[in-house]
Amino acid sequence: MQIADLFCGRGNGLRALSSLGFESLSGVDLSEELLASYDGPARLYLGDCPDIRFPDRSLDVVIVQGGLHHLPDPIEDVDRTLRGLRRVLRPTGCLVVVEPWLTPFLSLVHWCCSAGMARRVWGKLDALAAMIEHERETYFHWLSQPEPILARLHAHFVPEHERVAWGKLTFVGTPRPEKRPRIDPSGRTRS
Repeated sequence: MQIADLFCGRGNGLRALSSLGFESLSGVDLSEELLASYDGPARLYLGDCPDIRFPDRSLDVVIVQGGLHHLPDPIEDVDRTLRGLRRVLRPTGCLVVVEPWLTPFLSLVHWCCSAGMARRVWGKLDALAAMIEHERETYFHWLSQPEPILARLHAHFVPEHERVAWGKLTFVGTPRPEKRPRIDPSGRTRS
């Protein structure tokens, strides 16, 4: 089984997959510095995930955990990324996406991030607050467009599982077959 973890960063997801016994692992990230900190068995590729360079229909599973919300344009860049993922996944392949999603819980977490005392006491909250401060523009641009983002996911993938809970969207889908133009008996192309 060929598995790729996109926006893999330091490779925490790759290490988890390896510990579960998966062997044919690849990771892709735009940061050479983050990739250099990975020390596991996966093959690493420096690259821009919206322009994924894997061969057509070469992967069984693609995982994106918290990467799509980093893209500058949450509509066009996500659409281009999903189109590429549909191309590289085998017809029986699977896309797994876990991304932040604006829920009442996440709104509460955002409020807690603004409390200095809470950040000093809870390291994970401080890390989240620092990430939000550093990536404010793309993060909130992503959170403000749930319907168009879901529409793009559904346009490229048939949902097998979709859930919004605890400030996260979890989406698992299979590649939607590409629509091929129909040719009528006269030789004309029809949609």
